[in-house]
Amino acid sequence: MRLTTKGRFAVTALLDLAMQQSNNPVTLADISQRQKISLSYLEQLFAKLRQSELVDSVRGPGGGYCLAKSLEQVSVADIILAVDEPIDATQCGGKENCHNDSKCMTHDLWAKLNDLIFEYLGAVTLKELVENQKNIPEEQGIVPILDMRSSTAA
Repeated sequence: MRLTTKGRFAVTALLDLAMQQSNNPVTLADISQRQKISLSYLEQLFAKLRQSELVDSVRGPGGGYCLAKSLEQVSVADIILAVDEPIDATQCGGKENCHNDSKCMTHDLWAKLNDLIFEYLGAVTLKELVENQKNIPEEQGIVPILDMRSSTAA
């Protein structure tokens, strides 16, 4: 499978955004600092995420990015596909021309793996990833976000 840093960084950045976002937009500079991802690289990724309507941008002082959909509506597959990252384990990109311009002996194996990977990544939502991160103890180096329910209960 050819999942490169583009797909990994996009998922990481959107997870960071989901964890930090309350009612205020999150700046790419903040994400860059927390996740150690180049700001210019994040700008490229977020342009694609915005085109795919996964994030919205807010201009001006206090501006930044916020999720355009609820956490339950955004899957890992959505994020990876939004940044033009192929989810493909075949050598031929699914064109069935991997062996002397015809389908190789193992093409169906890798195509089925593609289906399983896509099905799995399509089933994992940002909500699930956020909940998983909230359950990681601080000793492991992850700082949990504030519990939003306690700030809105008053």
